[in-house]
Amino acid sequence: MIICSCNSLTHKDVEHAVEYGATHPRDIYAARGCKAKCGNCVPGVVCMLREALVKKSQTPALFSHLSNCAETPATALTA
Repeated sequence: MIICSCNSLTHKDVEHAVEYGATHPRDIYAARGCKAKCGNCVPGVVCMLREALVKKSQTPALFSHLSNCAETPATALTA
């Protein structure tokens, strides 16, 4: 599923980036060689990143730096 239409970023891109060590939204974009443009995708990217990290580690407490999926601010890109 496409989660960023500006960069054609998909859920598979998030999963792939997490497999290679991504832990922040900026890591997801960097893995694709792009940056968030309009910002509308940031909440979705953060939510999918959090889910992928939890799935990978089965330890949700490690990712407390990622806020709740429903309340993700655009500033998460620089966290």
